[in-house]
Amino acid sequence: MEYTPSGKLKMSTYIMILVGIVALALGFVNDHTEHHNAFWANLLLNGFFFMTISLAATFFIAVQYAAEAAWAVVFKRIFEALMAFLPYGGIIVTIVLAMNSAGVAHMYHWMDPEVMDPNSEHYDALIAMKKPYLNQVFFWIRTVIYLAGWIYFARYFRKKSLEEDQIGGESFFWQNRTMSAIFLVFFGFSEMFAVWDWVMSIDVHWHSNLYHWYLFATMWLAFIALSLLITYYLKGKGHLKEVNDSHLHDLGKWLFAVGLLWAYFFYAQFLLIWYADMPEETVYFKLRIKEYGGLFFGTALFNFFVPFWVLMSRDAKRNPVFVVPVAILLFISHFLTYWLVFLPSATGGHDHLSFTDIGVFIGFLGAFLLVTFNALAKAPLVVKNHPYLEESKHLHI
Repeated sequence: MEYTPSGKLKMSTYIMILVGIVALALGFVNDHTEHHNAFWANLLLNGFFFMTISLAATFFIAVQYAAEAAWAVVFKRIFEALMAFLPYGGIIVTIVLAMNSAGVAHMYHWMDPEVMDPNSEHYDALIAMKKPYLNQVFFWIRTVIYLAGWIYFARYFRKKSLEEDQIGGESFFWQNRTMSAIFLVFFGFSEMFAVWDWVMSIDVHWHSNLYHWYLFATMWLAFIALSLLITYYLKGKGHLKEVNDSHLHDLGKWLFAVGLLWAYFFYAQFLLIWYADMPEETVYFKLRIKEYGGLFFGTALFNFFVPFWVLMSRDAKRNPVFVVPVAILLFISHFLTYWLVFLPSATGGHDHLSFTDIGVFIGFLGAFLLVTFNALAKAPLVVKNHPYLEESKHLHI
């Protein structure tokens, strides 16, 4: 069944984008006055957040192929559409990184040549020790590899899926399965190093062995939440008749399970570092607890206890009255989790959650939804000729 975004939906996304543009303009003026890096941090935060949702969609499609799973075939097109924002997010991230590399923005302290120069009064011996890895040439080589690889695999999966619709046969499935195995190995390393390079190096003196797992769970959960919301929206419009309660139950289980995984990483990273009381590591949490304590612990509580108690039962995972509000809450809460990762580090604790931050998020969300729904309109909502399509249609648990 073909899908065409309604005029009302498109108008809503345009309004959201306009709100984001206005918020960015206000943020630029304010940042130019106070020099707190909040403008560039907001661009990086939102570009990275929405790009990683697309990346998580690519990862999830690859997992389904590698496992030869049938359950998600009927809404595979939603995952493919969510991949569509990946190059746009990559462009935003690249622009912000380039501005920092050129010295226009100052989020990455290690990019200042003086901190690596032993003769400079700004020399930092600890940062200089990391120069073999944290140098601009190697940094940009890695950045190009990450982005080019992710975009290539996403486009490959989408291309073969569309060809499968048109031509049929099992060869496209097996090609995607082979490429999925390769992608999952590439993803495992590239996502980890990208988080270290683009996010953790903002706090260049600090490190955590669980950091990339923590952000991986965050982006995966945001992706699952958005997938659920789009699925319920389309079903409410009379589409996706092949999606039954068992499919929605499975997505609800993913929302519940990944939420528990996120809670484990948050707890393990925070407790072990805080309880060890090592100054170089506790400084990350000290800033967030001292300046943003309510938001820091509030997001932790919302991200764990609400889905844990609300979605515990089987019936709740199948009921939109419970699932939809929890998915919305988790999506917003995990954006705030990302906000707590980026803004305090980039601004030194000088910037607090503002209408500008919310406005930029609304604008990026509008752009993301516009790209996603336009991608949904370019192909049938349910794949054709997939070898596991019939099995997926008759899923019953």
